Amino acid sequence: MDERRARQILSSPATIEVTFEGTKVWIDSLSEDGQTAIVHLRGPGEERTQVAVSDLVEAGE
Repeated sequence: MDERRARQILSSPATIEVTFEGTKVWIDSLSEDGQTAIVHLRGPGEERTQVAVSDLVEAGE
């Protein structure tokens, strides 16, 4: 995923499915340079992880 799309998803009111290494995640925030994102697993558990935006995949890609 690129930074532009990650920012669109983050600001969208719609629920857009995003995965990281095959696991569904929510994007919580992006770094200022747009290279990394803080994400957490969808569903139970709120552990947050910093990942490369380029490692995020939008469903249907």
